[in-house]
Amino acid sequence: MDADEFRDYILGFIFYKYLSERMNDYADDMLSEDNILYQSIDEESVDGKEYLEAIKAEAVEQLGYFLKPSELFSAVAARGNGNKNNFILEDLQRILNNIEQSTMGTESEDDFDKLFEDVDLASTKLGKKVEERNKTIVDVLAHLDRVDFRLNDNEADLLGDAYEYLISQFAAGAGKKAGEFYTPQEVSKVLAKIVTSGKDKIKNVYDPTCGSGSLLLRVAKEVKDVGKFYGQEMNRTTYNLCRMNMIMHGISYRKFDVQRDDSLERPLHPDLLADAIVANPPFSQKWSANNLFLGDDRFSQYGKLAPGSKADYAFIQHMIHHLSENGVMAVVAPHGVLFRGNAEGHIRKYLVEDRNYLDAVIGLPENIFYGTTIPTCVLVFKKCKEHFNDILFIDASQGFEKRGNQNFLRPEDIEKIVTTYRERKAEDKYSCIATLEEVAKNDYNLNIPRYVDTFEEEELIDLEAVSKELEELDSAIALNDKDIADFCQQLGISTPFRLPR
Repeated sequence: MDADEFRDYILGFIFYKYLSERMNDYADDMLSEDNILYQSIDEESVDGKEYLEAIKAEAVEQLGYFLKPSELFSAVAARGNGNKNNFILEDLQRILNNIEQSTMGTESEDDFDKLFEDVDLASTKLGKKVEERNKTIVDVLAHLDRVDFRLNDNEADLLGDAYEYLISQFAAGAGKKAGEFYTPQEVSKVLAKIVTSGKDKIKNVYDPTCGSGSLLLRVAKEVKDVGKFYGQEMNRTTYNLCRMNMIMHGISYRKFDVQRDDSLERPLHPDLLADAIVANPPFSQKWSANNLFLGDDRFSQYGKLAPGSKADYAFIQHMIHHLSENGVMAVVAPHGVLFRGNAEGHIRKYLVEDRNYLDAVIGLPENIFYGTTIPTCVLVFKKCKEHFNDILFIDASQGFEKRGNQNFLRPEDIEKIVTTYRERKAEDKYSCIATLEEVAKNDYNLNIPRYVDTFEEEELIDLEAVSKELEELDSAIALNDKDIADFCQQLGISTPFRLPR
């Protein structure tokens, strides 16, 4: 089984362990006045059933789901490693189904629906025989059961961070497919720090191509509070990962609204206006570009649609439509959006000249994303710009560390980008504040080298010294030729060249 396929099992079981430990802690707290531990309840007794009914009502309301003591991760892991019959596959499948069923008809139903559908315990990839599959799962549960994620430590988010770390590691090994679900943390930090500049609270944050949710969660780390998280993701597996990731990081099911579908073709948050928007859409992805979209509020004012072969500007238009008047939007895009012509050039000109929404253009190093080596940029948009008459250009393409085949932004690189943006300062060969008149003179071509001059003058060459050096080399070659000819004569063989007269 490939690592990215096994990912679904590992992350699914870690999520199950998290739900179990959270359920157990919550129930123990409820039972503390009666001096009863949740796992000591007899599920078949009259008193036990009454306790479970009361706890279930509270748990579904507060946590969004329910697990009985016998369904907890530690209990299943113990049964799997017992001395007697340790066949647990059917039991485990039933429990995973029960977690989803416990939410049916409740407010949290959509957030838990089919969360475990990628954990296929009947897959032959786990083993040809059912016994082999059972052993694999038993071993995995046993290893995870020994890990203490310290859920009661309010200062630590070990489980959430471990989950995020594993997602990043699976992404690193998944190659091109990784772009479907993960944005490198270094890039996430840049976007999150930009959209939260000067703020400690945000009403809401939105990512229309949210993947595993890493960008949304990164924004939460930059402020004291985020009112609500909104996301949309087309890929089923990645959509499940995002919901798990949210819950694992302690985000209440009431505080996130993540939907599954194509955000361009079928947007599912039509009335949303977000204070912060962050996104890393798939680069130059195809889309329908159906002429019917010319009547869509997201695109109608531009007069042209992004080409069907490249949806980069379609995503940008979609996000700008959902940006609040005082919001900030930071989106990753390929460099082509800065200079490509035709419909894209028309849209770019409209955004700069007619709407004046573009606040900054930041060039990133090449080869920092999984699955592509191309250099990328970050576009920052605001509907109400503080610096109305200019655009900030930053060339951060040379600030990185190479590790193996991948380039990474270092902490100092991130700090320099963010500080330059926040202080809006020009620095020789790094950043430039270009007036809108200057951009217009460049026919709205935003290619960074047009504004940030990184040209390095070459050192002057002393031609007289070069001539003298060549003369000395000719003399040395002549002497070597003479020596070789002398050796050839002594050996009685012909010389391999004709000596100059």
